Amino acid sequence: MSLTTTDVKKIAHLARLNLSDEDLVTYTAQLSNILNFVEQMSQANTDSIEPIAHSLELSQPLRPDVVTEMNERKEFQAIAPQVEAGLYLVPQVIEG
Repeated sequence: MSLTTTDVKKIAHLARLNLSDEDLVTYTAQLSNILNFVEQMSQANTDSIEPIAHSLELSQPLRPDVVTEMNERKEFQAIAPQVEAGLYLVPQVIEG
């Protein structure tokens, strides 16, 4: 699949990119090459290939789910500037 400079102009407009005429020619060729390569790859027969999540057969070591620290919520909230009903009160940072 080949792109035209008009196609790339439309793509650049949608992406809010301001391309010079020189860049337009360069990107048209590069994007066309990428699309041609993807089309070429999509023609490869992958029927006998099993999908994988990662190229290496690695397993993620898991640690035991054990509490390792004491609950110090009351101590931390005792030194907090403002607390109400067990929650920290902070200034509003997003206008509603």
